[in-house]
Amino acid sequence: MFLMGKSLFKSTSVVISMTMISRVFGFIRDMVTSYYFGATAQFDAFSVAFRIPNFMRRLFAEGSFSQAFVPVLSEYHKQKSQEESKQFIHAMAGTLGVALLVITLLGIIGAPWVVRLFAPGFQASGDRFDLAVTMLRINFPYLFFISMTAFSGAILNTHNRFWVAALTPVFLNLVMIGSAIWLSPQFAKPIIGLAWGVCIAGLIQLAFQWPFLRQLQLLPKPKINFRDPGVRRVLKLMVPALFGVSVGQVNLLIDTLFASFLMIGSVSWLYYSDRLMEFPLGVFGVAISTVILPHLSRHHASQSEQSFSLTIDWALRAVLLVGIPAGVVMAVISGPLISTLFQYGHFDGYAVMMASKSLTAFAIGITPFMLVKILAAGFYAKQDMRTPVRVGIIAMVSNMLFNALLILPLAHAGIALATSLSALLNTSFLFYFLRQRGYYHPRDGWRLFATRLVIANLVLGMWLWISTGTVQTWITHDAWWRYSHLAFVLISSVMIYFATLWMSGVRVHHLMIPQQQST
Repeated sequence: MFLMGKSLFKSTSVVISMTMISRVFGFIRDMVTSYYFGATAQFDAFSVAFRIPNFMRRLFAEGSFSQAFVPVLSEYHKQKSQEESKQFIHAMAGTLGVALLVITLLGIIGAPWVVRLFAPGFQASGDRFDLAVTMLRINFPYLFFISMTAFSGAILNTHNRFWVAALTPVFLNLVMIGSAIWLSPQFAKPIIGLAWGVCIAGLIQLAFQWPFLRQLQLLPKPKINFRDPGVRRVLKLMVPALFGVSVGQVNLLIDTLFASFLMIGSVSWLYYSDRLMEFPLGVFGVAISTVILPHLSRHHASQSEQSFSLTIDWALRAVLLVGIPAGVVMAVISGPLISTLFQYGHFDGYAVMMASKSLTAFAIGITPFMLVKILAAGFYAKQDMRTPVRVGIIAMVSNMLFNALLILPLAHAGIALATSLSALLNTSFLFYFLRQRGYYHPRDGWRLFATRLVIANLVLGMWLWISTGTVQTWITHDAWWRYSHLAFVLISSVMIYFATLWMSGVRVHHLMIPQQQST
């Protein structure tokens, strides 16, 4: 069975641990916001105002920019001097900073048109539209701060300081929790305080990473230089990468567009179910792809094709080992999860039922979403941007078609299902082309590995179905009962899943690659 080197395992473990901390605080944040704001028109407006700059951050900074910047920076780090690397970073910081400043100013000025573009259905209810415009203007500077944070994090990741960037989002969650509790009551419309919290959090996250860049003597001194060869390479690679790994984010924004035409609360139901889906995706999928991209880039730079393929193989197996059971859990116990985490204050039993429908549909796409990040990283490390672009366009168009077909019979759940189906299509095409181009050659043992996974997940699904009961039972019980029962279900499920894997022959040493094949 495919195995990974100690350095790669250690880096991935560190990122997963730090990301887990961030996601736990993210859940606390969502519990607080659901308590104070529920699934209301105000929170619909905030969801749109927050999602737009957050989408642009993932699309440009963490998406296309990082996928273009990390391979080029890895080459500088491996093949050029420290001074040349510094000059490249300075030029990239200045160029990126100016571009972000222009986008931020245009976003603030054009906020009404941006909301009309991404949530056209809000115009039917004036209060939601006006509130979304106001909060979008407050939130747009967050795009500048968090994109520069992603730039700093990419530098740290290239130098194996993975934990810093992985822990940084904790500050967003902490500030938003504080804003919901203490800042929001100071405003006539309390939700506006939450928007200010987002903006403040962006600045704090950027400031947190500066000392670590200074330790590496890589704190950027921005210089605008579009003629720098490294900058030009990044820009050239960045344009096609926009439609690659960020397709999932584009699809989620398309979901918001369609949901804006549905009944009040639909955007919020999708938001909360998406937040739950993001937990396994962020903790494992993003963590693994974050770690393997610099490794893949170095393997490509050193022309080590075997190590390149081995790294992808390990990543695929690791994602399937975690992603499939995560999807099973989300699908089978969507109602109990939503009820336990969010059924407080303004978030009632009806909201639980509606949000659980979209979570079940999203669960189908959890594993494909994870796999997209791994497969796309293989292309970006090779600096092959065209293939993910073509596949991304197909997936995006398919998502819109699926939305049009499913929104009438399934409402907001149809939107979530459309996103999952397009992710599955995206994954299939990326895998096909990765094999066709010869970038990846599967190792022996996949059939046995897949059989063991199927057995373990069937046992897991049966146990979840037997142990949870009906959603109505969870809605009617108090918080202590829900917490204790969910803890029992999840802990026992983890034990049963891994026990089944162990009995089928999976061992810990199967998750390690021989040291001589790693870097």
